[in-house]
Amino acid sequence: MRNLTVNLKHIVTAVGGFMWLAGLATAEPAPPELLDKLRTAPAAEAGRITHEIEAHWSRSGSPAMDLLLNRGRDALAAGEIQLAIEHLTALTDHAPQFAEGFHTRAQAYFRADLYGPALDDLERTLALNPDNYNAIFGLAVMVQEFGDLGRAAILYRKVLALNPHHEDARSALDALRRDGIGREL
Repeated sequence: MRNLTVNLKHIVTAVGGFMWLAGLATAEPAPPELLDKLRTAPAAEAGRITHEIEAHWSRSGSPAMDLLLNRGRDALAAGEIQLAIEHLTALTDHAPQFAEGFHTRAQAYFRADLYGPALDDLERTLALNPDNYNAIFGLAVMVQEFGDLGRAAILYRKVLALNPHHEDARSALDALRRDGIGREL
């Protein structure tokens, strides 16, 4: 009985520590000067600045939450979509103010053809970090798949306003323009 009490004490302490670490996790916005620099950067510098911005977005402030994000991303990269969703759900449950957790889970939901949950997570991401041009791009892709091409064009333009070097958004908008959609008068 004593061993059970000692083991429970360790489990409660570990869970309490985990919850304390999780409570520290919040979205870390990129410094506004970095976003401004990206808007005006020459192409040669844009990749470095983009990487720096996205590194800020990937920092939760908690090593435990960062580990869950990395595990979710690794599972997603390995095509283990359900495992990615599980890791990322644990992350969003414990760090509900961490935008990148929701953004990455939205990607996993999208790959699992769970469009409703993906849209919900993109909405949450953008509520927490309205400058997340990758989340806006993801929303644009979904809106385009749903057939709302005009709104998709608006969203692609918004991505490019935040990050003029986002090649996927530029290509998607160019394709819509070739089809006569999203042209500005």
